Amino acid sequence: MRFGSGAISLLTAVILICGDVGCKKATKSVPPDPNGPVEVILPERGVYTGAFMDFGDAEDEVTLEMIGEFEDMVGKHQAIIASSSYWGEQSFPTANLNVIWRHGSLPLVFWSPWDRPYEQNRGPDKFSLDAIIEGKWDAYIDEWGDAARQFGKPMIVAFGNEMNGDWFPWSGWFYGANELVGGVPERWVGPERFKKAYRHVVDCVRGRGAANIKWMFHTNNYSYPLDTWNFAAAYYPGPDYVDWLGLSVYGQQFKDEPWADVPSLVDWPYEEMSRLDPKTPIMIAEWATGEFPHSGNKSAWIQEGLDLFRTHYPRVKAAIYWHERWQNLDQTYSNLRVNSSVESLNAYRNGVAHPDWVGNLILRPLAEKR
Repeated sequence: MRFGSGAISLLTAVILICGDVGCKKATKSVPPDPNGPVEVILPERGVYTGAFMDFGDAEDEVTLEMIGEFEDMVGKHQAIIASSSYWGEQSFPTANLNVIWRHGSLPLVFWSPWDRPYEQNRGPDKFSLDAIIEGKWDAYIDEWGDAARQFGKPMIVAFGNEMNGDWFPWSGWFYGANELVGGVPERWVGPERFKKAYRHVVDCVRGRGAANIKWMFHTNNYSYPLDTWNFAAAYYPGPDYVDWLGLSVYGQQFKDEPWADVPSLVDWPYEEMSRLDPKTPIMIAEWATGEFPHSGNKSAWIQEGLDLFRTHYPRVKAAIYWHERWQNLDQTYSNLRVNSSVESLNAYRNGVAHPDWVGNLILRPLAEKR
C-alpha cells in the first residue's frame, strides 16, 4: 500500500564458459530493456522489499508522488508495490500498473471478488464463488485477462487473499465450511469451492494469453477458525496454479488485541506453507503492526521482522509492508504506518538499509530463459 526514475537494477554478470581447454571469461551481457519482454528473477541472496502505501479505501489510488514520498522516508527503492483491483470496480488497473512498472517496481495486485460497500465480516455478494464457478463473470474475467496481456509486463496477482479467515466473502467459512464433499475425508465443501473458483479464474486468464502474470496463493498466517478443514492445505489449488506462496503476518492491529512477537506469528505458518510445495518461493505478502500506548515495542518488532525474514526463513524472497492508518468504530486509530513514531521509522530505515534487502528488480530477457 519521489520524482526520481527508480531505476531497475541491471542484470550484469560475468559468465564463465568452460570447455575442454579450461575456462574463459565471457563479455558482460547486455542489460535488459525493461520495456522489452523480460521476467523478474529472484535474488540468489537476499529478499525483495516492497510496500502497500495507503492507496485509499479501495486500495487503488496509486500515485508516483505517494510512492516517492514513502521511498524518501524509508531511504530505499521498493522492488514490489502492492495495490488492489476489486471486482466491484469492473476495471483493469492499467494506469496504476504503468506508474509502478515505469518507476522500476513490480506490481502486486490483490484481485478481490468483492462488491461495494467493501466491508469485512459480511457474507457473499454478487461475486460469490458459486457465481464465478458457474461462469457468470467470465466476460469480466476475460476482459481483465485481455488487459493484463496488453499490459505485457511482469506482475503478480493474488486472487481471493486470506480465504482461510472468516472476514472476506470468499472465505470457505461461508461455503459449507467443514461439511465433507461426498463424505470423502479431508475434502471439505468450503475450501473445495474456493479451489474450484481459483482454478477457474486462472484458467480463464491464461486462456486469454496473459502469460506475464505470476499467481500467488495468499493465506492468513493462522486460520480463523483454527480447524483442520480451514488450514492452508485444504485450499491449495496445486503447483500448476501457484507461482508464489503468500502469508499475511500482522501483529497487534487493535488496542484490545494481545501483542505477539514475530516468531510466534511466522514459525508454524512458514512450515505449513513450505509443506505445500518444496520449491515455490514464499512472500510475506502483508506485514505490519500498530503502535498503542502500554503495549509492545513496535520499533523492536519491526527490527525483529526485518532481521528474521532475511536470515531465519530461507524460502522468503519478498516482504511487503502494509503502510496504512485507519479510524475504528470506537473512534480509536490503528496506525500501522512505518512512521507512526520516530522510533518505528528509524527501525524500518535501519533494517531495510541492509544490503540483503533488495530494492531493485533483477530482470532477465525472456529470450535468455532456459
